[in-house]
Amino acid sequence: MELGLSGRTALVCGASKGIGKGIARALAREGVNVALLARGREGLDEAARQIREETGVSVVTVSADITQAESVAAAAQALRAEPGFSTLNILINNAGAPVTRNDRQVLWNDDEWRELIEVKTLGALRVIREFLPMMARDGTGRVINITGSSGIAVWRPAMLHGLNNSALIHTTGYLAQDLWNERITVNAIVPGLVGTEFREEWADGLAKQQGKTREQFLADFCRERGIFMERWAEVDEVADLALFIASDRARYINGAKLNIDGGFSVNAR
Repeated sequence: MELGLSGRTALVCGASKGIGKGIARALAREGVNVALLARGREGLDEAARQIREETGVSVVTVSADITQAESVAAAAQALRAEPGFSTLNILINNAGAPVTRNDRQVLWNDDEWRELIEVKTLGALRVIREFLPMMARDGTGRVINITGSSGIAVWRPAMLHGLNNSALIHTTGYLAQDLWNERITVNAIVPGLVGTEFREEWADGLAKQQGKTREQFLADFCRERGIFMERWAEVDEVADLALFIASDRARYINGAKLNIDGGFSVNAR
């Protein structure tokens, strides 16, 4: 299917690894010039080098801490000065923090709660606010929010992650209505379990603890969670959905919350 994305520009947040990097690579393969945004400079530069060498498109990096409004504003100013990036067609909000602790999040202190909210929910809003003046108003403008199934169901122990994903899923509809007069669509992708670098380490560690192979552990885990397909999503599968939503083929899709979770969301567990 011809997507017609070649020559457009995209900003991908959280692009140094995982889903963000996968989406950036997929866009570049379609001929999209991509700007990668994340906090860590080293990871950004390596991701940019790999994508640039593989695809030959223009790839630039902007480092920013999206918990700080001044940092996001400075990143927008820096990108605007990059040749060919004064206008953006596609904005991918993907930044977020993985679950790294298994203790009860309701007992965390206020600063720990705020830290996660500042990244996922407020960080996404800051990015949209600061980069909105650069978005194309010709009908090719796309904002795509990468959320997660913890926003529609309980994934222990990720209460704060669920809160953030739920907030961004709900906000997507408001933004779709708000930005349509500027001919910009806003949609959310809601992945379930995805085989990112972090999840690979997580699965390998738990599989070893249980005396199983990774495949055996994942099949059992997915059955317990009600994932019909008994596997996680590949990063490329999430990226493929983002490509479609970013294209003109999806020009009539606005305010949608698109599950990509192997059946998790429709299974009455």
